Amino acid sequence: MSWKDRISHEPEICHGKPCIKGTRVMLSVILDNLAAGESVEEIKRGYSIEMADIQATLLYAAELAKDRVINLPREAA
Repeated sequence: MSWKDRISHEPEICHGKPCIKGTRVMLSVILDNLAAGESVEEIKRGYSIEMADIQATLLYAAELAKDRVINLPREAA
């Protein structure tokens, strides 16, 4: 599956943030919920999305992680 089949970003929808196609569910919301420990089933039910939408969200995030680095502060020795 390609994440491009399930994700869109349109300037007039959610200020151009990437969303699940046909919805206003932003990928950042799905990722925040997963990071907070919410179950996939709760997310699917709460946002009326499918497992393939969550998988596409993770694939999209993985693509971003390949090209972007966030500098972390070094720990004091």
